[in-house]
Formats: sequence, structure tokens, C-alpha cells
Amino acid sequence: MKISTLETELKDRAKAAFSLDDAGMAGFSLSAPPPHVKADACIAWPISSAKLLKKAPLQIAGELKDALGEEFGAQTVPPGFVNLNFTSAFLFAALKELEKPGCYARPEYAGEKINLEFVSANPTGPMHLASGRGATLGDSLARIWKELGAEVATEFYVNNVGRQVEKLGLSLKARFEGKEPPEGGYQGDYLKDLSAGLPKEAAGWTDAQFSDYAVAEMLKLHKADMAAFGVKFDRWFLESELHQAGGPAKALATLRERGMAYDKEGAVWFGSSTELESDDKDRVLVKADGRNTYFLNDIAYHLNKFSRGFNRLVDIWGADHHGYVPRMEAAVKALGSGAFRVIIHQQVALLRGKEVVKMSKRAGDFISLKELVDDVGVDACRFFFASRGPNTHLTFDVELAKKKSNENPVYYVQYVHARITSIFDNAAAKGVDPAAGFDEAKAVINKEERALMLKLLWLEKTLADCARDQSPHHLTTYLTELAASFHSFYDQHKVLDPENREVTAYRLFLLKSVKGVIARGLALLGVSAPDRM
Repeated sequence: MKISTLETELKDRAKAAFSLDDAGMAGFSLSAPPPHVKADACIAWPISSAKLLKKAPLQIAGELKDALGEEFGAQTVPPGFVNLNFTSAFLFAALKELEKPGCYARPEYAGEKINLEFVSANPTGPMHLASGRGATLGDSLARIWKELGAEVATEFYVNNVGRQVEKLGLSLKARFEGKEPPEGGYQGDYLKDLSAGLPKEAAGWTDAQFSDYAVAEMLKLHKADMAAFGVKFDRWFLESELHQAGGPAKALATLRERGMAYDKEGAVWFGSSTELESDDKDRVLVKADGRNTYFLNDIAYHLNKFSRGFNRLVDIWGADHHGYVPRMEAAVKALGSGAFRVIIHQQVALLRGKEVVKMSKRAGDFISLKELVDDVGVDACRFFFASRGPNTHLTFDVELAKKKSNENPVYYVQYVHARITSIFDNAAAKGVDPAAGFDEAKAVINKEERALMLKLLWLEKTLADCARDQSPHHLTTYLTELAASFHSFYDQHKVLDPENREVTAYRLFLLKSVKGVIARGLALLGVSAPDRM
């Protein structure tokens, strides 16, 4: 039985005992107790339900203890907690559950069809560090949601239409002609490299041809960067596709049908300020000169996503788009097609020694994602990027990321997988069968082994926390703590003991579970689990 199954069973017992409906049980959950509490799980629901039940929390805790029965050694603790202690049989059975495919699937994610759009960097230059943070966030969330049972499609939106693309083309043309880019253009050396590869016939190209060429080449680089970073998008959606399909016109028609678009002073406006709470003023959809705004095109793109059968849209944007969120929330709400959420991630500062490197993409003075990956490796990049919540500013310590020691958190976690692999290799060399059975009823679980077992069981809750908070940072913390639990165990206890095959078999069983959870957790972050280090 896994933790979520137990939680559901205990919730049903409490629901019956207190004659409550689902709403009354909304806050009921099992959680890991703090380190100083000697228990395997705790329930804080009696405290949160005191107002509803009009009773003292400790009284509710006592009644809940009686309702749960004696099999989990329930105990009440002031001011109103109920602590649980699991039997050895429960722990062994729960560890075996971890080996089953789909063991982390949760019913609330069944039927979820999520379109997850992330990175979506304008094709006007190489990928930068913030792109790497967004890629890590999006790809890790996609993997975690799939692990929980959701259907997820990942998408990269390519803005290959508009003024920025025109400026890119003009900047490339200037470089080709041996001139400096125009005011407001792109200064990066990458355009010099791009112009060097232009064919001779480019001398007769139009501005649009320079733009098309630049976008196509930048897109190749973006795809190569993402592939090298371990990110595979289900679709690279070109904005030009949207216009070819008449998407903006369809979106405008939909808004007019819903009474959310009106004409004023020769332009077409989105009437969000009076009808919806998300935005503070009305926005222009079509300018007086007949040109669409980016806003209308973005609305059309999201309508297109809903038309493909997704019931939940999640966009991951950089911090510079924060002010754009309210109007998009208002627009998607006006479409009335499904759920929508924007995740904003903060910028990345690069620390080399004691110096913070300053970066400017347009000026061409920046460290590209490829440069960082080449310097420290994909694993360190992804683990470090995932180690902070998206709302937190991240300072990437290059020297720490390159260390081959326990100071480096990704090395610390990966070493556990490699260490256990070597233990199993050693067992095989000594003729010990790693799959040998043991008598679970006779196994004596010591403190360090119990801590390992319990930590393994809480991965399920950790993944749920990642999905709830839409951030993989809980998983990096979990893996680091699991690694610490392993090291605490391994420093104090011998695994391979030829004179005691029962203990050896039991501990190999435990380490097999640790190795499996480490590998699975790292894979959900897009990080490898090496057998040798």
C-alpha cells in the first residue's frame, strides 16, 4: 500500500466517524513529521477542522485516533496532531509498490490534457541562461505530470512574424554588407558568423529573405541547443502557421460573439476592464491602421491550443513578461474554453568565482546556454536550475557546479546511484545473489534503515507537491535528503555480510529500492544516474 492509498483509506474512516462530506475532509492529509518527532506520519487535520466541528483540536484528535483503529499505532499529540507508526509489514509492502509501473499515478490527474508551452525564445539570437532555466522548469514539470498520470504535450512557440524578426533580418543584411546593424538592431557576434555563411546571391535578396534566412538558422540553433539539453518538444509551432490558418480572425470573431470586443476610434478593443477582474483596462486588438496587435495574435494562439483538445494550458514565461499576465488571463477567461495558468520564472545570475557576470542579449555581451553546458555539463545545469522555485532569483555558481565532491549537490545525489551499483557488482563478485529472498517477519529494522524506508515512501508526496506548486525544486531537495539518509546508513552499517545472508539479502533489497528511486527522481529532472563516477 502506498502513502496516497493509505491516506484515502484513513480519510474514509474519518469521514464516516465524523459524518462529514468531501468538503469537510478537504484538509485531511498525511505528511512527514519534522525530524524531532518520533513518528512515521502525522495528521494535522484536527487543528484545521476545529472551527467546523466546534470542538477542541485535541478532542478531535482523540476521536480521530479511535476512528483510525490500532493497526497504525495512532497517538495524539498536543495541540491536536495524530501521529502514526507503520509496521514492518507495511513498510516492506510499500517498498515493493515502488517497483510497479505507474505507481505514482494519482486519480486527480486522470483525464488531464495539458498543453505546456515553455522557452519560446524569439529566434533573434542564441539561447541564454534564462532559456535554460525555463527549459528545465518546463521539461521537468512535463515529466512529473506524466508520472502522476496526466497527458502532457510540450510546445515551443516560434515568433517568426513581426517587427523583431524584421530587425533581425536588417541586422544580418548590414553585417553581410560590412556595415553596423541599424539602431535598435542586434549587435551579437553570432550575426557575423551567420553572415559569413550566406551565399553570394544574398547580395540580391530582399529584406524579407534576410529575415527568413536568419530565423531558419536561429531555429536550427535553438533546436540543437534544446536537444543537447535533453529537451524534446512535441511541437515547434510557428506563428506563421497561425496566420495562414486565419487564427487571429477566428479569435476576433469568438470575442465578438461573447461580447468582449468592440469598435472605437477606428480600432478594435478587448473589453476586459468592466467584465473581467483579471485586467485593469481595455486593450487594443486591431489598430486603426488595420494591423493586429501581438495581443490578438497571442489570444488566437491560445484558442488554437484549446481547439486541439487540451483542457488545461500552462505557459512558462520569463520575468520580463510579468506585466503581460493579467491581460492574457482575462483573454483566456473570455474565450471560456478551459483552465489557464502562467508560471513566471526569474532571471539567472552567473557567478564565476566571486564575480557576477553581467549579460545583455541585444548587445551581444552574454553567456549562451551552450557555453554553460559545455563548461559544467547538462546534469549540473539542470539540477542547479531546478533547485530553486521559479519565483526565486537564481545565482548559478559555476565553480561549485564543476566540483567532483559532495559539496556539489548533483554529484552528491548521483554518487549514491554509483555507490549502490558498485555494491551490487561486489555482491556478484562474491557470489551473493542480489535477488535472494529473506524472512521479512524476522528482519530487525534499525534507525537508519527505517529513515531510508520512510524517505522512499514520501517521493509520491514530493511529486504531488511539485505539481501543486508547479516547480521541481521540491524534488531536488528530496533527492538531496534521500542521499543524506543513504550516507548515514552506509557509514554505520555493513551491507555485504557473508556470515549473515538474511541481513545481506534484506539490505540489498533496501538498496535496490534506494537506487530505483534515485534513478527515477533524477530522470524526472532530466539528469542522468551514472553507474560509475
